Amino acid sequence: MAAPAARRMFRRAGILLLTLAAGALVVFFAMKAAPGDPALSALGENARPELVAAFRRTHNLDQPVVAQFVAWITGAVRGDFGRSLTLAGGVPVGQLIAGRLPVTAFIGLYALLIAIGVSLFVGTVAAAQRGRFLDTAMTSLAVLGVSMPDFWLGYVLVFFLALSFPIFPSYGFVSPADSLPGALLSGFLPALAIAAPMAAVFSRVLRAALLEVMHRPYVQVQRSLGHGRAFVFLHSILRNALIPYVTVIGLQVRYLLGGVVVIERVFGIPGLGSLIVDAAFGRDYPVIQACALTFLVIVLLTNLLVDLLCTRLDPRARA
Repeated sequence: MAAPAARRMFRRAGILLLTLAAGALVVFFAMKAAPGDPALSALGENARPELVAAFRRTHNLDQPVVAQFVAWITGAVRGDFGRSLTLAGGVPVGQLIAGRLPVTAFIGLYALLIAIGVSLFVGTVAAAQRGRFLDTAMTSLAVLGVSMPDFWLGYVLVFFLALSFPIFPSYGFVSPADSLPGALLSGFLPALAIAAPMAAVFSRVLRAALLEVMHRPYVQVQRSLGHGRAFVFLHSILRNALIPYVTVIGLQVRYLLGGVVVIERVFGIPGLGSLIVDAAFGRDYPVIQACALTFLVIVLLTNLLVDLLCTRLDPRARA
């Protein structure tokens, strides 16, 4: 069994690398096809032609597009994403990513933990109370949660929990490296704004999966053998219902990253989301490309982890 497992891992790694290469290609040429001139954005529309030409030579913007791509991807493999076109002194992009990524990772994981915790409770209670008042109420709340844009929810949370009732800060963020309680407090509202729509999706998927598994023959057999309700639920019902649940979590990581980009801007959080928005306004192509590539790596690694978890949960996949 070791050899087939090793082949599967090599195949997954190969697919991941090919997807990453294709994504890097799309990201680079999409930026080149975008309107605007990064040299004029950095120097101003009235910059002298000789300064514009010198700027393009310094940042290799005067080279053919294919040569620029080869130079960029070669540097990216070594961890060198070039230098910012707009920030004073041409700060290395890798340094910007390293400084902002922990903040975004904290907000994203915070939101994911909230969404998972809420959805496990809501989905389980709704399935156990199928057709009753609690099921109807929680299902209605889930539909409402899916329909609410995260940025609108962020402003609503600020109005009620930061302005009307000053429980949480409305703007800014305390780094977890400085104070973990401060990070949990200042990051709660943005994390909740991202987590609420995801929790709604997760709870609906979990409810449907639990109801489907509850009526399978092997569950009825275990109950007839005298096993307790808790044992049957944990070992047979929940374990099998988690397979589609975990899969949906992996698919929602793309939404999570998109929500982080918007919410960081709303709450003034110095993460990758606000960095990529500022870079887009300034046409800072190296920063945008590096941020997009970082997001792509996060999505691919998360999908790989979800694949491994589903294989662990489902014995048929291991066989």
